[in-house]
Amino acid sequence: MALTLPAFHRPALHKALPALAWRTSPLAAATVLLVCVPTGEKDVAAAVHVTAADLASLALVALTALDLLRGRLPVISRTTCALLGAIVVAAAVATVGSIDPAASVTGFVRLTQVFVLVPAAVLCSLRDRTDQRLVLGSFVLAALIQGVVGAKQYLTHTGASYTGQPIRAVGTFGALDIMAMSSVVSYGLLAALALGLGERGPGGDARLRRAMFAAAAFLAFPLAVSFSRGSWIATGLAATVLLLRADARLLVRGAVLGLAAAVVLVGGFGLGGSGVTKRLSSIGSVSAAPDQSVSDRYDLWSTAGRIWQDHPVHGAGPKAFQQLRDSHAPLRLSSGSDAADPTIGFQREPLLSPHDMYFLVLSEQGLIGITAYAALFLTLLIGCLRHRRGPGLAALALLTWVLVDFLYADIGGATTVLTSVVLGLAARAAADPPGRPTAVPPAAVPSAAVPPAPEPTTTGAAR
Repeated sequence: MALTLPAFHRPALHKALPALAWRTSPLAAATVLLVCVPTGEKDVAAAVHVTAADLASLALVALTALDLLRGRLPVISRTTCALLGAIVVAAAVATVGSIDPAASVTGFVRLTQVFVLVPAAVLCSLRDRTDQRLVLGSFVLAALIQGVVGAKQYLTHTGASYTGQPIRAVGTFGALDIMAMSSVVSYGLLAALALGLGERGPGGDARLRRAMFAAAAFLAFPLAVSFSRGSWIATGLAATVLLLRADARLLVRGAVLGLAAAVVLVGGFGLGGSGVTKRLSSIGSVSAAPDQSVSDRYDLWSTAGRIWQDHPVHGAGPKAFQQLRDSHAPLRLSSGSDAADPTIGFQREPLLSPHDMYFLVLSEQGLIGITAYAALFLTLLIGCLRHRRGPGLAALALLTWVLVDFLYADIGGATTVLTSVVLGLAARAAADPPGRPTAVPPAAVPSAAVPPAPEPTTTGAAR
């Protein structure tokens, strides 16, 4: 007896598949969510780390390339193409002139993926406001997943080691990628705050607004117990920019409510009190009496500066910093940083980068590279600053976080692909006029996804 499915018609399937292929934003959202999948990677010195999120991002790039081959031209301005092309050219020149071109090839591929291919694919996938909200929602969901895991780690003492106690929230990433959870939570907090602000006023969804504000409030706790000073600073500055663009009065009210919540949680319930307070106080002493981690970071920055002085124009080449570090670093630089959690035990993680994206680009790609990156970042930032609400405001907050974080961190780890998605969101916001929804010209929409217009009925007399 044959099994029939009367509710599943082939004509409907043929019409649905082209439409599904045209809308690739779910794959961009999946890239964000797949960051939460544990990698189990223990060799931080390996040349190549491929995660599930990387594979999803490459699939998104492949679908975008397929659209190009089929003549479905994405809407990318000449300015954006020139900016992304400059990144490729700078990386290529640095690779050709590298101290070790063979080793720099993997770095060239990674830079092209992170700063060019994936952002361009994300830009092409964001065809309307629905796509933008879907990707921003994936940031919130990923942050909630990591936030729940991180909060549990702190409350049950099953996290990474901090001041000799296993209380540091690291989510599903482990102690070897110590800033990953705080990065994901920061992204989600800012996206939730921006989405909530976008639902204010007539026509806004009150339930969605309350849900987003509640999510942002919850995420403040796992962010606090991540004990990541860099993420705290970047989130604070990004939230300030977001609130200033949306409504300056909200900034004052938000600061008062945040202070009151901190007093209740820390003073009343004692959640993270001593650790958070001690970590906050250490921010003010980073110049007068820096701890070992801050002192090492300063030494890494000076090391990158010395490498750039030896290779000022095109740099020493991608992946060259780790080869030249020991010959340019001061003797007091530590051999690595300590990492420990219940899964890996105690390990010493090597310092393979200057922990500053701008110094990394300067040392490995020289003046050519830093000029290309500065042009890209400034253009995106200026374009995003035009928006006061909606997905454009969220893109502004996320981009601000990235640019501030790059002052004391660089690409690397499982969350690197999220930087690419943020750049794609920022590129879409910079390209869209403020106050107007994203729209794709009819020429960019595949004909198979649009039903043909019916032919006019004629009579015999008309013939």
